[in-house]
Amino acid sequence: MSQVVGKRALVTAAADGIGRVVAETLLDEGAQVHICDIDSAGLATFAAGRPGLGTTVADVSREDDVDRLFNEATAHLGGLDILVNNAGIAGPAGPIETLELEAWQRTLAVNLDGTFLCCRRAVPLLKEAGGGVIVNMSSTAGIFGYPRRSPYASAKWAIIGLTKTLAMELGPSGIRVNAICPGAVSGDRIDRVIEATAASRGVSPEVVRDSYLRQTSLRTFVDAEDIAATVVFLCSAAGARISGQAIAVDGHTEGLGEG
Repeated sequence: MSQVVGKRALVTAAADGIGRVVAETLLDEGAQVHICDIDSAGLATFAAGRPGLGTTVADVSREDDVDRLFNEATAHLGGLDILVNNAGIAGPAGPIETLELEAWQRTLAVNLDGTFLCCRRAVPLLKEAGGGVIVNMSSTAGIFGYPRRSPYASAKWAIIGLTKTLAMELGPSGIRVNAICPGAVSGDRIDRVIEATAASRGVSPEVVRDSYLRQTSLRTFVDAEDIAATVVFLCSAAGARISGQAIAVDGHTEGLGEG
């Protein structure tokens, strides 16, 4: 029997991409799941095929949206055992002198402020449950410098700092906090990032894609299923002694250059 059967989980930005695969995997493993996204149509499509899945349209960078999300999630789940902070945006690509403050602030708002706001609301619920798990989605960009992607890298580094701090703060309450650092994950999102980076450098997307592959020892992108499997492991009894870690699931990134 799966070790997350009956656990109550909230996954942010789960109408598509990594978040959807994480939510699907938790459901398949027997967890009760509530998700949010800004994409109302995507939420409706997902929920139509998954009876029992709870959904909320919410922008996690907005405090009032997060409050509404947690009110609806707790009403649906009856409490909380697992929070997966998956919401994030790629932000602008380009040299720092070309970036607009508004784009910088929006990148930090979704990636970092959203993680903070959700953690702040989740912690009392996890304490009430007698403990639980928070998984924050960082990136290999939170481990290495990332030329031409300074807003994104700054937010993802900050998420690791928040993760390690909360692990210390919440450990005595039986709450484990870890960060997952995906590398380049196959799918539409990395395709868009590659196109934006290529445009900022004045090269073809194929050149950028090849540089991404050459940055990993395994010369491969990872799949969303790889990330979801790590989430389930961290939320299970098998991960009961793991906290405060930034775990790369990336084919071993050797460094982020001008990709």
